Amino acid sequence: MAGNSFGQLFRITTFGESHGVAIGVIIDGCPAQLDIDMDFIQSELDKRKPGQSKITTQRKESDTVQILSGVFEGKSTGTPIALLIPNEDQRSKDYGHNVDVYRPSHADYVYDAKYGIRDHRGGGRSSARETAARVAAGAIAKLFLKQQGIEIFAHVTSVGTIEAPNLESNDLSALLDIREENIVRCADPATAHEMIEFIDSVRKDGDTVGGKIGCVIKGCPAGLGEPVFDKLHADLGKAMLSINAVHGFEYGSGFAGSELRGSQHNDIPQPKAADSKIFKTTTNFAGGILGGISNGMDITFKVAFKPVATIMHNQQTINAAGEASEIKGKGRHDPCVVPRAVVIVEAMAALVLADQFLRNKASIV
Repeated sequence: MAGNSFGQLFRITTFGESHGVAIGVIIDGCPAQLDIDMDFIQSELDKRKPGQSKITTQRKESDTVQILSGVFEGKSTGTPIALLIPNEDQRSKDYGHNVDVYRPSHADYVYDAKYGIRDHRGGGRSSARETAARVAAGAIAKLFLKQQGIEIFAHVTSVGTIEAPNLESNDLSALLDIREENIVRCADPATAHEMIEFIDSVRKDGDTVGGKIGCVIKGCPAGLGEPVFDKLHADLGKAMLSINAVHGFEYGSGFAGSELRGSQHNDIPQPKAADSKIFKTTTNFAGGILGGISNGMDITFKVAFKPVATIMHNQQTINAAGEASEIKGKGRHDPCVVPRAVVIVEAMAALVLADQFLRNKASIV
């Protein structure tokens, strides 16, 4: 199976399956002498782990990470960092009913078509369980970016048709505190309450719902990204679209920008003092990226997640022989993925930025 690695200079390779012994990641290219804060890495995993509230899957995993290599006396050594997260609460019997039946809107059929074999226990490698490894690697990327003055913040901006208002992003630390005070991870408390009530009602109906996550990156210097195929927004788009259940990505003005005229959409640069290195524009429709390269303004984007495909209702489908069949969802599943996906979005953004930061350093004298 190809496609298990991401990044060029700051490169990760993940491994493991939903119901296997463990999942994990190898980070190659992390600079030496980076302080590795295990408490921070674990706190990031705790934001993604299952069983954390009434609106998430009730699978119970501690997601306790172990570092096997690449760290000595609390610092990275410059050699590959291996992280392991044991699986503790597999219930493979929950999937005995779909050994030869394809679940609607899952990867069951395409895995059979591509490989001729599939792990029916929770989807195996196609399960979002794999993203825990990305969060662990992303936490280390965040520690590296923090040294460079780069901050990343994401939160739930919509669930179904419930939309949070646009928030001022001048103080990301304050927004983080507000976000973590509610189980849906929306930084607007009033909207968060409405979202939680709605997700819980959807869960009680045996159904699921989608949502969106907005992200802002502050402190990114100008110059990250390449001007042709490896544009910064292209790498961010690939990173986000590689996350399970993601169906859309937009940056800056996004799709709404297509409705404007150039005279409305152009970001006008502001004069700056002779000793200032900060580039500012009166607006930020560009989302902090021009020609595929960061311009020093805040990088902004949104990610859209579809409803979870497993629902607790009978659905018509087919079996491996192509015959009509019926299936009902069993097991433990999220009624809405976005509360746990916030930290995954941040992790993937951090991996892109860390990689592009190192690539930029390698491209100039």
